[in-house]
Amino acid sequence: MSDVQPYPSEPLSSFQPHPVTPEWVKDAVFYQIFPDRFARSGRIQGLNLQPWGDAPHFHRYMGGDLWGVIEKLDYLRDLGVTALYFCPVFQSASNHRYHTHDYYRVDPMLGGNEALRALVDEAHARGIRVVLDGVFNHASRGFFQFNDLLEQGESSAYHDWFHVEGWPLQPYDDTRPANYAAWWGNRALPKFNTDNEQVREFLWSVAEYWIRFGIDGWRLDVPNEIDDDSFWQEFRRRVKAINPDAYIVGEIWGDAHRWLAGDQFDAVMNYHFTRPCLGFFGARTLANEMNEASGTGQVLPLDAGAFAARMDAVTRMYHPEIVKAQLNLLDSHDTARYLSAVGGDVTAHHLALVFQFTYVGVPCLYYGDEIGLPGGPDPDCRRAFPWDEAAWNQGTLALVRRLAAARQQSRALQRGDFQIVHAHGDGLVFTRTHGDERAVIAMNAGREPCDLPLGLRAATPGQTAAFVDVLTGQRHQLGADAQVSVPARGAVLLVPDGVASGPGTAAALATSAG
Repeated sequence: MSDVQPYPSEPLSSFQPHPVTPEWVKDAVFYQIFPDRFARSGRIQGLNLQPWGDAPHFHRYMGGDLWGVIEKLDYLRDLGVTALYFCPVFQSASNHRYHTHDYYRVDPMLGGNEALRALVDEAHARGIRVVLDGVFNHASRGFFQFNDLLEQGESSAYHDWFHVEGWPLQPYDDTRPANYAAWWGNRALPKFNTDNEQVREFLWSVAEYWIRFGIDGWRLDVPNEIDDDSFWQEFRRRVKAINPDAYIVGEIWGDAHRWLAGDQFDAVMNYHFTRPCLGFFGARTLANEMNEASGTGQVLPLDAGAFAARMDAVTRMYHPEIVKAQLNLLDSHDTARYLSAVGGDVTAHHLALVFQFTYVGVPCLYYGDEIGLPGGPDPDCRRAFPWDEAAWNQGTLALVRRLAAARQQSRALQRGDFQIVHAHGDGLVFTRTHGDERAVIAMNAGREPCDLPLGLRAATPGQTAAFVDVLTGQRHQLGADAQVSVPARGAVLLVPDGVASGPGTAAALATSAG
C-alpha cells in the first residue's frame, strides 16, 4: 500500500487551500460510453462497418453514433444515470478517436456537431450531464498542423508545435526513427510541445469552446504527461470562469496529490478503488492473465480485513472534498471488464456493484456493466452493446436500478462519511452517515450464509430503529448489538425506513467500530 498516502489530518495551511468541487458531481451516477460501440442509429449511411455485435477489432468500426445515444437516453435515465462520460468524439481516423484530427469538429461518423448539439440538449432536458474526453497531450498524423509539418518540413509554420528531433520525419516507416516525440513512442500520436504559447492557447481555447457549447466538464486523457502545473492551473481557471460547476477529472492511475490540491483537477479516475474490489469480491476467481494484459496489472486476493484497511487508506488519501468527487470505476475501455476479470463470477460482480454504489465518491458504470457484458483486454472490452434484451443478465440490471434509486433517495449514500465497523474473514460491515441519516451495509464474500454484527449502539437502553433492506425490501427493527443474516455471496443494504421523509429514530442509533 506504499502508493496510498493518507491526506494529512492536521489543519490545512495557507499553502493547501480547501479544494472546491462541483456539488452536482457528489450526487451523480456516471455512465461511460465508447461511442462507436454503444448504439447505431442507422442515420449515417455509406460506411464500411462491421456487423453490430461482431468481435471487436483494433481498426474496424461498428458505427455507433451520437444519434443512437439520443435514442437510448430514456433507457439511461430509467437506469438511474445522471451523467455521461464519453470517450473522444472529435474527428479521428480511429474507432476509439484518441487520434484527434480536428478538435472543433465532432466526427461526421458520429453525426457531427449537430448530433452533439442535440445530445447535450436532450440529455440536459432529462437532468443528465455530459462530460467529454479531452486528449490534449498529443494529436495525430491527420491533425492539420502536424500534416503541414509533414508536407513543409523545416519550413512549416507549425515547426515548433511538436518536438522535432531530426529530419526527415518518418510517420509510417517503423524501420526508421520517427524523428519526433510521440506518446509512448507511438508515431501515430505526435506529442504537442506545450511549452509553445501558441499550442497552449490553442488547447485552452478548445476547452473553452466546448464548455461554452454546453458540455458539463472534461475527462483528461493522460494529463500527467503534460508535466506542467501551470498549464493545468490555467486550464482550470479558464474552464471554471465559464462554468464554475464544470467537472475536471483526470486519468491518473497512481498517486495524484500533485493535481488534487484544488488548483488543477476536481478528481481522478479512481483505479485505487478498482483493484481492491477485484481482490476482495473476486478473490477466489481472479483471472489475472486478463488483468496483467490490461492497465490493471496483477491483483492479489484480499480478505475482509485487508480490503477494509486498503479502502480506509483510499478514503483518507485526499482531502474529503476530493474523495466525494472521485470517479469510482470497476472497469473501463482500458481494462478487462470486471465480470471477465473475476473469471465470469456474477456474484463477485454483484458484490462489487453494491460496494461501488454505497462507497464514498461517484459510481461510474462502463456501458454494458449493468447487463453483465463480458470482455477481455482491449479490444474485447469494447464490444458492441447487445440491444437484444434476451442477451441481458436481468438480475444485474435490476440490481443496478435498485442501487441507483437508493443512492438518489439517500443523502447518506451520496454524501455520508464512511466508517468500517466490522471486517473479518469474508464479512464486511460499514456505514455511511450524513447528519441524522445512517445507512448500514453488510457484505458476505463467503460461500456460506453468516450473521454479521452491525455495530449499532442505542442512545437509551432498549431503543430500536426501523430499517429497510434496499436489495430485498425486507424490514428490520434493530437495536443495540443487532446482527443481520447475510446470504452467501450476498449483501444487505439497510437505510432508515422512509428515508426520504426525514430523520427518525434511526438517527439515535450510533455505530461503533468492532
